[in-house]
Amino acid sequence: MNDSNLIQNTINFVKKELQDAEGGHDWFHIERVYKNANLIAKEEKVNTLIVALAALLHDIADSKFHNGDETIGPKKAKAFLLAQQVDVDIIEHIISIIANMSFSKSLDKSEKFNSLELQVVQDADRLDAIGAIGIARAFNYGGFKNRAIYNPDIKPNLNFTKEEYKKSQAPTINHFYEKLLLLKDKMNTNTGKKIANQRHEFMQLYLEQFYAEWQGEK
Repeated sequence: MNDSNLIQNTINFVKKELQDAEGGHDWFHIERVYKNANLIAKEEKVNTLIVALAALLHDIADSKFHNGDETIGPKKAKAFLLAQQVDVDIIEHIISIIANMSFSKSLDKSEKFNSLELQVVQDADRLDAIGAIGIARAFNYGGFKNRAIYNPDIKPNLNFTKEEYKKSQAPTINHFYEKLLLLKDKMNTNTGKKIANQRHEFMQLYLEQFYAEWQGEK
């Protein structure tokens, strides 16, 4: 099977798997990450097939929607790739990317897998968590979980453990300080950093406007 057919098969598989997904983690999220990853990969010396497949499969079974189980996504991705007769070494690399790219994984201090391909896909995913779309996704997920938009009495937790982060029920505005505003400084690639800087500034402007409206100042 040639690469273009494999990628198209993967797209079809992901679309079907995520047809009823929450709006911030649906096919359109995957598509944006895929496009971001392809853009970043142009400036990096990486295996573009691994980048493309990892980007397409990275949220095939997000642990947030599977009772925190982080093993389902990698297993589902591996089964699909084996069925497509992808080279075993490529499969193992993709599975390692999927298992190690999340923000919550970065809170785990244990030694983790790393590669240039992971860095590209991780940047692509993090870009979709910030800026205008990142703001929309944050509030969409907050509504999905019936969380408060903002509560001045509940302060952000800036020293989460991985388990505390995954179990948090804090208001959505807190999520800006606990994750979204931190991502700019966690980017791996020059292209990712450049795009992240602009999206970061947009979030800061949004928060200024948010607080002004909350206080009745504007």
